[in-house]
Amino acid sequence: MIKERIEEKLHNAFSPLHLEVVNESYMHNVPAGSESHFKVVVVSEQFEGMRLIGRHRAINSTLADELANDIHALAIHTYTQSEWQNLFDGAPASPACRGGSKLG
Repeated sequence: MIKERIEEKLHNAFSPLHLEVVNESYMHNVPAGSESHFKVVVVSEQFEGMRLIGRHRAINSTLADELANDIHALAIHTYTQSEWQNLFDGAPASPACRGGSKLG
């Protein structure tokens, strides 16, 4: 399963203090059981001193194969430990899908 592969790769690459990988495909107009839209929340000491763009590039690089072959959309939320501790409600919720139909 793609979700488990994402979790393993992110865990190995970032040794996260907190990791969430959420399959949000059900929120989109895709067949039931799809694994094409994901949200990841990664809290890692490796993000200390990194700008947001660098963090996202690191995630994208780690998941390059999945992004090229399996994942249609990836919402990325990256935090240092102190940033994560200062959030009251965790990572933001993903917006509702506004895309068109892939079913024909």
